[in-house]
Amino acid sequence: MSKGLASIMKQAQMIQQKMARLQEEATQKTADASSGGGAVSVTVNGKNEIISLSIKKEAVDPNDVEMLQDLIIAAVNEALKKVHVELSEEMSKITGGMSIPGLF
Repeated sequence: MSKGLASIMKQAQMIQQKMARLQEEATQKTADASSGGGAVSVTVNGKNEIISLSIKKEAVDPNDVEMLQDLIIAAVNEALKKVHVELSEEMSKITGGMSIPGLF
């Protein structure tokens, strides 16, 4: 094996190890978001799991369930977007800006 190829292989291994570590740390990454002026608040982690969900009593109107559903969806989507941006930025640092589909 040539010296250059060995160097590339070593770099690839280092990137792979860093990516594996980032994927493990993803469960520790969290993002918060709210909607409806704070009526609905949510926290998600980097594994796309909802960690907490808070709904104020004022947001619960039995005659307008659709509004509450929309508030929950908006908060969850915003929190997921935030955590994905953070993970993508960290992945970009590891890969030197090279986009690798399916990672984050």
